[in-house]
Amino acid sequence: MQKSISESLSQKKIFFFWFPLAATWFMMATEGIFLAAIIARLPDPKFNLAAYGVAYSVAIFIESPIIMIMSAATALAKDKKSFYKLRNFTYFLSALVTMSMIILVIPPVFNVFARKVIALPEHVSHLTHLSCLVLIPWPGAIGYRRLYQGILIRRNLTRRVSYGTLIRLLSMASIALVCYKFFRLEGALVGGLALSGGVMLEAVGVKMMARTSVRKLIRINDNSGAGDISYRDLLLFYFPLALTSLLSLSVPPLITFFMGRSHMAIESLAVLPVINSLVFIFRSIGLSYQEVGIALLGERNKQYKPLRNFALFLGMLAVSGLSLVAFTPLAIFWFHKISGLSLKLSQFALLPTRILAFYPGLMVLLSFQRALMINNRRTRPVTKATAIEVSAILMVLLVTVNIMGIVGVVAAAAAMVIGRVLANIYLFLSYSSSLKGTHR
Repeated sequence: MQKSISESLSQKKIFFFWFPLAATWFMMATEGIFLAAIIARLPDPKFNLAAYGVAYSVAIFIESPIIMIMSAATALAKDKKSFYKLRNFTYFLSALVTMSMIILVIPPVFNVFARKVIALPEHVSHLTHLSCLVLIPWPGAIGYRRLYQGILIRRNLTRRVSYGTLIRLLSMASIALVCYKFFRLEGALVGGLALSGGVMLEAVGVKMMARTSVRKLIRINDNSGAGDISYRDLLLFYFPLALTSLLSLSVPPLITFFMGRSHMAIESLAVLPVINSLVFIFRSIGLSYQEVGIALLGERNKQYKPLRNFALFLGMLAVSGLSLVAFTPLAIFWFHKISGLSLKLSQFALLPTRILAFYPGLMVLLSFQRALMINNRRTRPVTKATAIEVSAILMVLLVTVNIMGIVGVVAAAAAMVIGRVLANIYLFLSYSSSLKGTHR
């Protein structure tokens, strides 16, 4: 089936392949909005939103080495041998990130991290620790389900990926609502419980939906050796991707570190998860496109042109959507009425949201650029681009927060945009040479 898609690729076929994956990311975006709205309606919303935002950033960073397993499975899971090696590799990484999470939440370790490194107030530090404790299963479960999501994508079963995310969303919402209605728990703890429970149930659901695909995969014995991959080859392929996600997902804790020392720190920490949830809705359009490109580009990027044209459409759609909210009265309605922020915090969130208006379009471009590189098994430029992005964010934050004294969340928004633009420029220069001689 995948072969036929690659041979005659229309915009309609790209859309129907992409849409379930976009729906998956969109549902994950609504997850953050829903949880932020629940926490905002529980006692001490400002402190709990800040603590939840920090805990979520920490969990995302710790899971970062496992994130690209879905891309690796989409690109490499071709037969029995490659599947078993990918599975063993995934289990090892999942155990590693879970152990890292356990070490972090040991009280002496966590206290140094929260109080000395991030400089959180004592009350916020305590709430963050509670949330991190219940997020221990999160990183390992993410790796487990992303392996099987990659296999489903490779077999053109993208709808099943979105079904798995629907399981996650419904489970998360149910847990959050039960905690909200029947238990007197801190908001940050409710957020962590809902996230962990949802992703664990999603992992189980995705594994069950991938059983038939796995059975078919392990029946394929390619004795020619053409598609065989050793653990060394797998490590060489995956390490730059893992480093990429590690660098990329170091951004939330990096931003948290600077915001904790910035002007209006608590307010910045409180609104950031709400802003991120809104921006993530439109970023999801681009986040879903990386695996689309990997699966459909074909040899020598022969489907580059139709996929590029579709990416241009997605980029304009994403930027227009966020701009419509950010630059109209819809912004206050969203932050105050839907997300539950006070009017003061809603006004506070306007400027950073407007700065981020072009960010979703840059995400579409980045996903397509990464897909080109991964499809050609050139993963090092992907890592270099991310290193440039993170370095730029660090430099901008150093200047804006430490020297200029700009409000933390405003500085963070500006740093994110500048860093992403530089990464896009580097990848453009890097992949332009790889397009020579390919179909245009």
